[in-house]
Amino acid sequence: MTRAAQVRYYGGRRAGCLPACRRTAIHGGARLNTRDYTRYVFTLGALFAAWVVLWGFAPLDRHDWALENVLVLLVAPVLVLSYRRFPLSRVSYTLLFVFLCIHEIGAHYTYAEVPYDAWFRSLFGAGLNALLGWDRNNFDRIVHFSYGLLLAYPIREVFCRVAAAKGFWSYFLPLDVTMSTSMLFELFEWWAAELFGGDLGVAYLGTQGDVWDAHKDMGLATTGAVVAVVPSAPAAVMRFSSTKPSQLAPTAGWPNSASSSARPSKACSRPLSRT
Repeated sequence: MTRAAQVRYYGGRRAGCLPACRRTAIHGGARLNTRDYTRYVFTLGALFAAWVVLWGFAPLDRHDWALENVLVLLVAPVLVLSYRRFPLSRVSYTLLFVFLCIHEIGAHYTYAEVPYDAWFRSLFGAGLNALLGWDRNNFDRIVHFSYGLLLAYPIREVFCRVAAAKGFWSYFLPLDVTMSTSMLFELFEWWAAELFGGDLGVAYLGTQGDVWDAHKDMGLATTGAVVAVVPSAPAAVMRFSSTKPSQLAPTAGWPNSASSSARPSKACSRPLSRT
């Protein structure tokens, strides 16, 4: 990577360093107002906190609600603690916000009892299950599909910045992680159902008598990820294959190089300057 290319990418006066301006920064190739960015992210956090409180009132099964929110207790601290050191794009934070909001609805009712069909009927005069020929409550299937659809983009962003993934690998790796984490979640559901047993285990597992429930959930998560990444993959691969090496911009996860002098400073692990 040439020094000139580093300067063009980072927009700073010194190679490998982000601009010191407090109000603006380079992120994803666009010049952003960091105050607006910070306000946007904090607004999402406040809205989600209010959403959790709202759907935490009188849930259908308090024990299942608490168990379902183990996911939130694991994800939320990671997002908060990594915000300054490794901030994501607005799109990624928005997609994570939408998915977690959908999850909170399932936690309130339990995934097998969410009355989405009644809501749809009250709006359009006909049930969604009847229109699509469903014979069970498929809210859990909708959420598993949404997992792949909404989280593939944030996962890809992390790979592109940390592992400098480009071309084919920048699309395959997010798909692979979506599939593997979906499988791990099914194993966690099995473990929790075995541990707690009884009505709580049944409510948390939410198979509704379908012996292939875990397989279908994993398949839908994979399908959602494919829908998210495949449409834009061919154009990106062609664009990358036609790009000259000197035009490739560095990422936060600096690729290994024989020359240590070309490496950016530690400050470059943050795409947004807050100094």
